Amino acid sequence: MRVLILGGDGYLGWPTALRFSARGHEVAVVDNFSRRRWHREQGTDSLTPIRDLDERIAAWHEVSGKEIQSYLGAIEDGDFLEEVVAETRPEAVVHYGQQASAPYSMASREKAVETQHANVIGNLNLLFAIRDHVPDCHLVKLGTMGEYGQPEIDIEEGYIEIEHKGRKDTLPFPKLPASLYHCSKVHDSTNIHFACRTWGLRATDLNQGVVYGIETDETAQDERLINRFDYDEIFGTVLNRFCLQAVIGHPLTVYGAGKQIRGFLNIRDTLACVELAMINPAERGEFRVFNQFTEQFSVLELAQLVKHAGEHLGFSVEVQHVENPRVEKEEHYYNAIHTKLLDLGLEPTLLGEELVESMIHLIERHKKRVIESSIDPHTRWNPVKSPAGQA
Repeated sequence: MRVLILGGDGYLGWPTALRFSARGHEVAVVDNFSRRRWHREQGTDSLTPIRDLDERIAAWHEVSGKEIQSYLGAIEDGDFLEEVVAETRPEAVVHYGQQASAPYSMASREKAVETQHANVIGNLNLLFAIRDHVPDCHLVKLGTMGEYGQPEIDIEEGYIEIEHKGRKDTLPFPKLPASLYHCSKVHDSTNIHFACRTWGLRATDLNQGVVYGIETDETAQDERLINRFDYDEIFGTVLNRFCLQAVIGHPLTVYGAGKQIRGFLNIRDTLACVELAMINPAERGEFRVFNQFTEQFSVLELAQLVKHAGEHLGFSVEVQHVENPRVEKEEHYYNAIHTKLLDLGLEPTLLGEELVESMIHLIERHKKRVIESSIDPHTRWNPVKSPAGQA
């Protein structure tokens, strides 16, 4: 199958490209290295020493004998993206090519606008390119569970049957996005749904939970293939951040009460889910939504798990509650349905102490690269400003 991966240099895009290439698919990747640029601008970096994309691709060819084609450019440039789609004529597009950090989107007006522009405009450009050049192509789009927010009812997979004034209909599940980044993902979902209904495109929206982990089967084959690992307050997801904090002796920073519940999955399961969606495509005109996670945990439960695993390995681990920089419910009902990928054959990688210990061991190898000033939260959803004229 011809597969085009947008964001192919990223935390999820790079291992996805390797997995699909290893399985014999014809893979092309697109990236403009925004994630690398954002880290440089903020004085942060991946914990793992990742190579340039050209070096990674050359190393993969040396290890596997397989080719990956690369295109350098921004998908917000509609002419560039149209040329790529027309040249590669993909049968499936995996769309990771977005600004994926909630804190980044909340840091300033400029970063909020950049997030909305990159995500919404890039996604619209992709929809037009697919419509005009490969209308039978299957779009596999990475969404987020953060689109739903924290409703006091069970979260269904994309749709809900509603009865109102004696009439029934099945409609998209109500959205309560948790940041301006999550708002952009809601806009994407709306636009993709429209394109499927109106143009007959086919798409699967993978509303993903929080991803953790570093290695995959392919990235572990050679040091030059190593995946990026972010731990800073902008791009580091919670379990990855906790594991790093345990290694360097930094208190595990639990935001607020720590009773916030989310869905989680291992990075290996992300690749498996995307592959299952790709090889079982949506029908023409169909917009499917899969809730992509395997387990639910509270933030405090994760902190306690990391504390126990770290202490088992001889680390002294402290759990510290800090002021929550986000505007969110800290105690809430949360039950999200996630059966569709299981029905397609997903075999979950469940989180346990042994898996956490393996992450800690890998982090320990690179701990000299940690930039400690980037760990603690500085970006606030609701910053307090002094009244006009006061210091």
